[in-house]
Amino acid sequence: MLGYVMAEAQGASNTTKKRGPKGPSKELSDNDFSRLLNMVRIQCTQTEICSILDMSDTTLNRRLKERGYENFEDLFKRHNDEGRMSLRRMQWQAAENGNPTMLVWLGKQYLNQKDKAEQTISGEHVHAYKWLDDDGQDN
Repeated sequence: MLGYVMAEAQGASNTTKKRGPKGPSKELSDNDFSRLLNMVRIQCTQTEICSILDMSDTTLNRRLKERGYENFEDLFKRHNDEGRMSLRRMQWQAAENGNPTMLVWLGKQYLNQKDKAEQTISGEHVHAYKWLDDDGQDN
């Protein structure tokens, strides 16, 4: 009977705090969640984010589910375009400020501009040459 009561008491404490192989399951604070979103915006991988937040991918997915996301992939799909938008904004600002490299790059991307004009050879301009030996004889 005493063993049953002890097991029941241990079970009650386990429901309040989960334990993983490395100890108590880590919480995802508002500050950590903000860091997580910033890392997603700069295209960090789940592995990198878990390493920085010091939690496993399963714990991260559990914490994201508590915040209304299906999993990390769901969060990534919803927020990674924010980082791309920010990068694009900075590229346009750099071009507008006269950055020649960015002006050239954006011209190539959006205006189909090229560094060099393409050269083509048509059959009319092809010449045939005869090979001669050193003594001037045909081969």
